[in-house]
Amino acid sequence: MLTLDIFGFRALWSPYFFIVMLAILAAYFLLTVKYRQRFSGSTPLSAKQAVLFTAAIILVYAVKGSPVDLMSHITFYAHMIQMSILYLIVPPLLITGIPEWLWRKILAPASIQKVFRFLTKPLIALILFNGIFSIYHIPLIFDAVKTNMWLHGGYSILLFILAGLMWWPLVNKLEEYESLNGLKKVGYIFADGILLTPACALIIFADTPIYATFSDPRAWADAMHLCVPSATLASLNLSGPEMFNSMSALNDQQLGGVLMKVFQEVVYGVVLAQVFFQWYKKEQQETEAELKASRSLDPQIAE
Repeated sequence: MLTLDIFGFRALWSPYFFIVMLAILAAYFLLTVKYRQRFSGSTPLSAKQAVLFTAAIILVYAVKGSPVDLMSHITFYAHMIQMSILYLIVPPLLITGIPEWLWRKILAPASIQKVFRFLTKPLIALILFNGIFSIYHIPLIFDAVKTNMWLHGGYSILLFILAGLMWWPLVNKLEEYESLNGLKKVGYIFADGILLTPACALIIFADTPIYATFSDPRAWADAMHLCVPSATLASLNLSGPEMFNSMSALNDQQLGGVLMKVFQEVVYGVVLAQVFFQWYKKEQQETEAELKASRSLDPQIAE
């Protein structure tokens, strides 16, 4: 099998994308640390927030700028790993990594606030993300997106934004934007998992390869132009993805669907545990508060 080195440094490490990610990270620290005091109501950046946001940026570069991105155009399973990280892991890290005061500044304009409140309503957010995600995996749509630079970029950005809106009701820390609490968050997570299942099932249980961009040499070559310079591709004599992958197209496809479902279950399982623990802790605190209030009203209540 051939190695990815034949595609060159630019295709492997996306230096321009690296600069963009570095600029975003620098802007984040300038806003939240150096120039923070210029904003009214700002609070010091916590170590946890800094780590979460930095981790999100590193993960974005890892799956969109490193050789993982190149592999995602060659093998379907790498593509699904990329999507899992981008839409299931990065958004909650970004949301919780951005300080509350900065979120309030971003959402302050009335027009933005009105649209944002509507789009982050739990039912709307669930339907939008899972609906667009499922439509993306219809073979005709998938192959069209994977072979057109503008469609690919636009659809990827749209899915990322919708993933952020979907995660917002679960992880945001702004009290005025809390639309779910307690056991409602548990139901939200279960509903999200159910809505994502049909797309994974379509991929896992198909008995033939359904995506031309991972099975047809011509469509695959068109898709490769999205991440490899044309001059580099023209200098190579490639017949298809089988030159880099020992698995059959069908096995590659099925593995991708399984990995997506496994990622989803693990991530949602972690979030579910956190939600349940927070709910239990809150219930305990409220019970203790009520008991203290009762004792203060009636000193005769036994401890």
